[in-house]
Amino acid sequence: MMLIALWLACATPLPAAPVEEVEPVLHAATAADQEGPWSNRLVDAASPYLRMHGHDPVDWWPWGDAAFAEAKRRGVPVFLSIGYFACHWCHVMHHESFSDPAIAAVMNEHYVSIKVDREERPDIDDLYMAAVHMLNRGNGGWPASLWLTPEREPFYAGTYFPPKGRHGRPGFSDVLTRISEHWTGNHDAILGSAATIRARLEAQAAVGEGGTLPVGVGDKAASGLISTWSAEHKGWGRQRQFPMSPDLQFLLDHGVVHGNQAALAVVRSQLVAMDAGGLNDHLGGGFHRYTVDADWTVPHFEKMLYDNGQLLRLYAEASVVFGEPRFAQVAHDVAGWLLGE
Repeated sequence: MMLIALWLACATPLPAAPVEEVEPVLHAATAADQEGPWSNRLVDAASPYLRMHGHDPVDWWPWGDAAFAEAKRRGVPVFLSIGYFACHWCHVMHHESFSDPAIAAVMNEHYVSIKVDREERPDIDDLYMAAVHMLNRGNGGWPASLWLTPEREPFYAGTYFPPKGRHGRPGFSDVLTRISEHWTGNHDAILGSAATIRARLEAQAAVGEGGTLPVGVGDKAASGLISTWSAEHKGWGRQRQFPMSPDLQFLLDHGVVHGNQAALAVVRSQLVAMDAGGLNDHLGGGFHRYTVDADWTVPHFEKMLYDNGQLLRLYAEASVVFGEPRFAQVAHDVAGWLLGE
């Protein structure tokens, strides 16, 4: 489907069950009023994740035409935050920034802020996560933080922002202020950037609509992955390690089909390291999302369904390719944890 069609599809909220229309009582933070309790349009949302934000001092809007019409009426950009309930850094940003009346006051004055639950609206998440990847050199994740025009076009994006700058990450307060200043002082440049980004996203979506890949693309992709993989750390990370299951799956498939022994060696080596290290919860079962070091030792204590689903398949297929009974046992253990938990 072309991206333009996705944009149109995302413009319409999901149909809701008929309810008695009651005007919500809203109380959002302003620079003059920073005393709670707070309430916003998410307080009675069907999604538990959105409802969790219903008492933020941020004047949150659900996704829908009304929010973008309000942004157009006020002449301000839209801040779009996409997350989900099981996301660790979504909760961190909620606690640090979205619960802070001073930060909320800046958001309320200069933006129309929209919250989306990616599990409720995967279509919106898919569309705008592509923009996050495009604007951040291929990096993405949740919470997804995007700044949009009232026409839904992204022009700036990131993931988690700390409230104040640290560890090389800009502070959320500073980003909010700078973008608002640019929106006023460099408005035409922002609109031009948004149009360029939209065109790139549409071109990217069109490539994925079908057809065949040029000869040699698979070999080139495999060579790129192999050359950037660290034999020392058994992964692509230098400060932390993620499983990168789709990359491993590609190398496994490519290695089998084309007899690429270097690709198969990378897969086997990393699967052994992930199993033996802290990424694998040897007591509780399942794999954690990543390790906070480069050697697969210290896990970030968060387990994701999509990670474990991909790793189950990967270890199961690798057990056949390499004739490794241990890989089969890992797949069996992951399946048991998924079914039990």
